[in-house]
Amino acid sequence: MTLDDILEEINKADKIAILTHENPDGDAMGSSLAMYHALKNYGKNPDIIIPVHSKVFNCLPGIENIKTESDIEHYDLAISLDCAAINMLNGFANYFENAKVKVCIDHHGTNTMFGDYNYVNPDAPACSEILLVIFEYFGIEVTKDIGTCILTGIITDTGGFKYQGVTAETFEFVAWLLNKGVNVSKVYRQVLQIKTKPNFELHRIANNRMEFLENGKIAYTYITQEDEKNVNAENGDYEGIVENGRDIEGVEVSIFIRQTEKGWKISLRSNDYVNVADACLVFGGGGHPRAAGCTIPGTMEQAKDMIIKEINRLLK
Repeated sequence: MTLDDILEEINKADKIAILTHENPDGDAMGSSLAMYHALKNYGKNPDIIIPVHSKVFNCLPGIENIKTESDIEHYDLAISLDCAAINMLNGFANYFENAKVKVCIDHHGTNTMFGDYNYVNPDAPACSEILLVIFEYFGIEVTKDIGTCILTGIITDTGGFKYQGVTAETFEFVAWLLNKGVNVSKVYRQVLQIKTKPNFELHRIANNRMEFLENGKIAYTYITQEDEKNVNAENGDYEGIVENGRDIEGVEVSIFIRQTEKGWKISLRSNDYVNVADACLVFGGGGHPRAAGCTIPGTMEQAKDMIIKEINRLLK
């Protein structure tokens, strides 16, 4: 049983690292911090290492304990959360690779099973939801702080419970967290509704550039590093832009391209039938059938043409 193996490794480990994917979203942040609190309450002293995160998540309990790097080169145990492949870890894959034992906990169907022990459930709408099952199995009490972090992951990765992956069990979990004292409406507003001014400005820029292709089935837009500089954007201020295209009548796939140092970060969303993870796998990315991402080097026009070509292939 994998969970028994994972618990045994936790029991044996002295030095533990908690890691997640680059540009962490609410599920990455929520599941990482939930694991941090759980291990602390279990009697361990883990390091949670996240180089950069959006200030939207500064409201989460334990956020002040996040390290941007560590002077420990070889951990006894490294736990990766909400990350589908080792190359997507947040710039510190070496902490994972150098660890004596490696554990991967995730919910992406494209997960490459890169750990010594892999607990992956693609049917779960959020990695954070998986942790509720794991903590119960481990006998770790879900406190209000842990519940708040888990709820953050569930709310953000389900788009406020509106995506297809939401099940009756998801609402049962949320009701259980509510009974634990977690303020559902407060968490919902903090991590899903409140926008920074730069985020609002980037949304406006991207909306003004929106193009509709393939008889309105594709919505496409982009922002550049210059755009982000002009509005004083910080990490995460581009979140949610890709959703704008998907919400337009007749659109099946929304494409949002953002310029980064590594190339053009592609974010894809679909509504009914296109598996956007298939398109991203071609470029070394991945994700879920209705939400996925990848990075394409080159010019913006090259990246645009390449991803639209893949989407057209899936539309037909």
